Amino acid sequence: MIATPPETAEYEPLTAADAAVLFAPLAGEDALVVAVSGGPDSVALLALLAEWARSGHPRLLVVTIDHGLRPEAAAEALMVGELCAGLKLEHRTRRWSGHKPQTGLQEKARAARYALLAEEARASGATAIVTAHNLDDQAETLLIRMAAGSGLTGLAGMAPRSSASGVVLARPLLGTEKARLVATCKARGLSFVRDPSNDDPRFARIRWREFLPELAQEGLTAERLGQLARRLARADEALDVLAVRALATLPAGGEAGERWFDFARLCHEPEEIIIRSLALALAAAQDSDEAADGPLRLARIEGCAQALIIAAREGRALRRTLGGFRLLLAGDGLLTLRREGERRRGVHPATV
Repeated sequence: MIATPPETAEYEPLTAADAAVLFAPLAGEDALVVAVSGGPDSVALLALLAEWARSGHPRLLVVTIDHGLRPEAAAEALMVGELCAGLKLEHRTRRWSGHKPQTGLQEKARAARYALLAEEARASGATAIVTAHNLDDQAETLLIRMAAGSGLTGLAGMAPRSSASGVVLARPLLGTEKARLVATCKARGLSFVRDPSNDDPRFARIRWREFLPELAQEGLTAERLGQLARRLARADEALDVLAVRALATLPAGGEAGERWFDFARLCHEPEEIIIRSLALALAAAQDSDEAADGPLRLARIEGCAQALIIAAREGRALRRTLGGFRLLLAGDGLLTLRREGERRRGVHPATV
């Protein structure tokens, strides 16, 4: 369904000068895949990017993903193609084919979307994928992760620059309100599509979205939540640096399938640094050429680390399993990580 933008007089549209600031980190890229669904966020992104890159650098390839979930999606992709033709940009549509799960549909669709975008990026020689995630999306993400009990890394929200299927993923609009993107569409006379799934209360993100106006009345605006995410990201990065440094100072060694380090000395650090260091040690011990079943949850890493801390401070031995390894703590505080063989799980300190 095609919809014209609603009234957004109180919000200023983004200007070419705004776009120059937002897209400056992308200036060094050779080519970009721009993910455009046809919604107001991605249509505004496309219009601004096309104007910014008019000199021919970086080269833009616009990709629309048809998830095969709604009959209207094909027509929406055609609309994006027509917009791209007017902007003299290449446009491609990719369809997510195959079985559609009954549970976790949004998560599976997201994974499929990024995989298809990454395929297009590699095939076209693009050095990054650009999406239209905005400040409202960031606020929703933070609320969802708070409710899920995420750790500091999860509460840092979406990063302005990360990776998807091995390709750089850039989100230049993370600090921009959705209403300004709608206003941008209106100012340029651009129509957009409205996905009815954005009103479907079966999805957690939609339920949290409905809470945002009430939270804003109490001062917890999308801007405040975005600010919180940025501050947590800054703290998370600093703690990671401290954990790496702490681990690097410890007496350590090992051989194939086994590593050891002085856990008792590590216990002089704050508990957060100990937990992160343990997660880093497990991640480093994984064989890079072997696939893992999936990342461990933060709660499992915390529980294991806390048991090891108590044992080390009491000078007693302890055995645990975590991340596909047997953890053997000796009475003198030496911790050995020994691979379990086929019983393996991946681990990363940034997991929930």
